[in-house]
Amino acid sequence: MSSILTNHSAMTALSTLRMINDNLSDTQGRISTGLKISSGKDNAAYFSISKTMSADSGMFRAIDETLTLQKNAVSTARLGAETLVDLAQQFAERVAFAQGGTEEVRADVQAELDELAARMQTTIDQSTFNGTDYVNSSANVTLVTGISRSTTGSISTTTMTFAQQNLGAIQSVLDGIDLTAADSSGAQVTALQTAESQLAAAVASATTLGIAEKSIETQKEFLAELTDRLDSGVGSMIDADMESEAAKLQAQQVQQQLATQSLSIANSSPQNILSLFQ
Repeated sequence: MSSILTNHSAMTALSTLRMINDNLSDTQGRISTGLKISSGKDNAAYFSISKTMSADSGMFRAIDETLTLQKNAVSTARLGAETLVDLAQQFAERVAFAQGGTEEVRADVQAELDELAARMQTTIDQSTFNGTDYVNSSANVTLVTGISRSTTGSISTTTMTFAQQNLGAIQSVLDGIDLTAADSSGAQVTALQTAESQLAAAVASATTLGIAEKSIETQKEFLAELTDRLDSGVGSMIDADMESEAAKLQAQQVQQQLATQSLSIANSSPQNILSLFQ
C-alpha cells in the first residue's frame, strides 16, 4: 500500500543512512586518533586496564630516572673507593719499604705517606655527585626500584638497600701512622699491619659499591624492558588496526553513497502517485 502521509521506504532508507553515517564517523575517529578505544564508552574494561597500565609505565619511567641519578652517585663513590685502593696500596708499600730503615729513611718515607694521605682526602672530598655523598658514612641507603600491584589493585613499592662506605675513616687511620715515631721493629710492624688492614677495608668498600652499582644497572635494564612490554600491551588493546580501518572507510563511503541514493528514490515515490490522478 502506498501512502502520501507515511513513507515507510524513506524511513527505512533514512535509518540505514544514519547507521552508516555513525559507523563512518567512528571509523574516521579511529583513523584520525589511531585508537580503537579512546574513551570508556568504546570498551570500558580495556579502557580501565589500559589507563592503569599506562600509569604504571609512567611511574616506572620516573623511578628509572631517579635510579639514573643514584647510579651516577654510586658510580662516583665507587671511583673514589677504587682510587683510594690504589693510594692505600702505595701507602702500604712505602710503609713496607721503611721496615728496619734508619731514622732518615723513615722520615723521607713519612713525607711520602703524608702526601698520599692528602691525596686520599682530596679523592674523598671529590667523590660526590650533585651533593650526594656515599663515602663518608656507614649508614644504609634504601632505593625505590619499582612498584607492585596486588590482585586487589593496591599499590606498593619495591626497594633495594646498600651500605654507604666511610672512606674518611680509612684515610683518618692511615693519616695517623707516624713512622718517625716508630723507632722499634715492633712499632714498624704495627704500622705495616695497620696499613694492610686499611687497604683491605678500602678494597671491601670498593667491592660493596661496585655490587650496588651493578644491582642498580640491572634494575634499570629490567625497567626499560618492562616499560616496553607495558606500552606494547596497552597498544595491543587500544591501538587501531589502520589497514582494517582504511578498508572499512572505503566500504562505508560506498555504503553512504548507496544509502543516499536509496533515500532519494524513496522520497520520490509519493510523487509517482500523482500520475494516478492524471
